[in-house]
Amino acid sequence: MNPRATIHHLTVLTILLAGVQAVRAEGTALPPPAVDETASGPGLQTAVFAGGCFWGVQGVFEHVKGVTQAVSGYAGGKVADPGYEQVSSGTTGHAESVRVTFDPARVSYGRLLQIFFSVALDPTQVDRQGPDRGTQYRSELFVRTPDQERVARAYLAQLEAAHAFSRPIATRIDPAGPFYPAEAYHQDYLLHHPDAPYIAFYDLPKVRSLQALFPESWQDPPVTTPKLASGN
Repeated sequence: MNPRATIHHLTVLTILLAGVQAVRAEGTALPPPAVDETASGPGLQTAVFAGGCFWGVQGVFEHVKGVTQAVSGYAGGKVADPGYEQVSSGTTGHAESVRVTFDPARVSYGRLLQIFFSVALDPTQVDRQGPDRGTQYRSELFVRTPDQERVARAYLAQLEAAHAFSRPIATRIDPAGPFYPAEAYHQDYLLHHPDAPYIAFYDLPKVRSLQALFPESWQDPPVTTPKLASGN
């Protein structure tokens, strides 16, 4: 068992042994973006999402129709080619992130945002998600094009105006820099370890919510991540 899985396993055991009734809230279908981008020519696009532990975020996007690849990794930091232990220290500035490659003719960036905010995270939490705490678990959108920034800022403003959440949205929007794929054992972790306590407790409900709330966007089997080299 890798170090992260050990920590998460102990986290869940601590919750259960303490007798805490901690039930993860199911997702809520948020309204679609009033402002969205349109497909501009053939070809795939990429977008980078940070929303806490990348296992669950990757697991959600791998089941979204129109997504061709979802890669767990590190973004937003100041150290080149970081490893998990470095990022976990909270000193590199990176966030655990997922780089999503998608076909804009099949799914728009706005639709990906709608799914992300509906089922993948609680965007009101600051530097944490669930039991995971630290700047590496912040919620952030790393935008790669002016259109992505326009759509992202408009959607966050739309959700705030609609009071979609009981607290202010803490998700940041920043230009995308280098993205570094995470170690091989992190890739497709949810698919390989569905019975791991952390996955079963925190992440599988996100995937079930995707299927229940957005059946038209559900794809099964999910896409999986090929062997990757480091870099962006």
